Amino acid sequence: MIIMKRLKNIILSALFTAFAFTSVNAQDVAEGEQIFKNNCGACHNTSDEALVGPGLKGIQQRRSVDWIVKWVHNPQAVIASGDKYAVELYNKYNKAQMTAYPNYTEGQIKSVLAYIDAQAAPPAAAAGAAPVAGGSAAPAGETNGGMMQYILLGLLGVMVLVLVALLSIVTSLSKLANSDAVTESGEKVSFLTKLADSGKKIAGNGAFKTGAALLVTLLIGKATIDAAYGIGMHQGYAPKQPIAFSHKLHAGEYQINCNYCHTGVYRGKGANVPSANICMNCHNVIKRESPEIQKVYKAIEKDEPIEWVRVHNLPDLAYFNHAQHTNVGGLECKSCHGEIEKMEVVEQRSSLTMGWCIDCHRKTNVNSEGNAYYDKLVEVHNKDNREPLKVQNIGGLECSKCHY
Repeated sequence: MIIMKRLKNIILSALFTAFAFTSVNAQDVAEGEQIFKNNCGACHNTSDEALVGPGLKGIQQRRSVDWIVKWVHNPQAVIASGDKYAVELYNKYNKAQMTAYPNYTEGQIKSVLAYIDAQAAPPAAAAGAAPVAGGSAAPAGETNGGMMQYILLGLLGVMVLVLVALLSIVTSLSKLANSDAVTESGEKVSFLTKLADSGKKIAGNGAFKTGAALLVTLLIGKATIDAAYGIGMHQGYAPKQPIAFSHKLHAGEYQINCNYCHTGVYRGKGANVPSANICMNCHNVIKRESPEIQKVYKAIEKDEPIEWVRVHNLPDLAYFNHAQHTNVGGLECKSCHGEIEKMEVVEQRSSLTMGWCIDCHRKTNVNSEGNAYYDKLVEVHNKDNREPLKVQNIGGLECSKCHY
């Protein structure tokens, strides 16, 4: 009887798992991927390989969903309750406490689990793909380099023509320099003397003087205007930071999402400068002996903030909201900051001037897909316009949008 009861439970569990698996759609996996990369990927792999914390492959076989939800919401409380698995995990990874995420719903956590399972699943063969004879890969088509050869030959011809022209000019000047002109009185005048006399006549000409003065005035005026427009611009500014933090290593090689350190980038006016506690999520275990990491430890011991030097700084008269651009607008960080993932030292790549912002508002389409707020605006706009709805069409050029 007991065996039959257990068998029944196993069958029901298998049916429930199969139903849960088939009910997971692409949207759940996509949502889980975004949450995982923004919050979990810095410490966990979707494989069974450990990073800062354990690999998460097969986590649902080790722990129930209810346990995982409790752990994500408040890992410290689960450890404090004496849970054997949680305590062993805590001790195994050098007592590094996981960050709590109480704001994520059970559905969102399940979507992360669905993404982890999807990563562990073997890739399916492409539908309708024809097998290659003999099991070998089909050879790639050869590229035709004929056009490039024609371009190179054309450039070579242009260089030859330029060289011939230069040789002709040099030859003509040499002949003139070696020849002497004869005046009416029979005196010989050298080419250089004649050239100097011509220069004096041109310099004494009133029209020439006026033109030269006008040209100098225009050049000075342009230099003055360029200097005036450059006031307050810090394009290329790359200050030395108190700690040599490499975005190329963290954001590039390790692919840590910007939101993990700059927590306000998708939901606040400012992106926020990360606190030392965020550094300790990883460096409580990794590279503790590094001289740069020791600076973080000293800041924590002294209870002093790390005095990072701000790189991108708008004037107080301008209002800018990160969430409006990254979350609602769907812009990537590199749209304004450049390829941060390739920067060893962060520098200001864009000018961040008013003209630069306005130009972007004139060119950028409104990210209205899947946002019902814009449905009516798009409908009204499309009645009289063939161009897509742009930021400038929803008030993106109004002064009060950016200036209080």
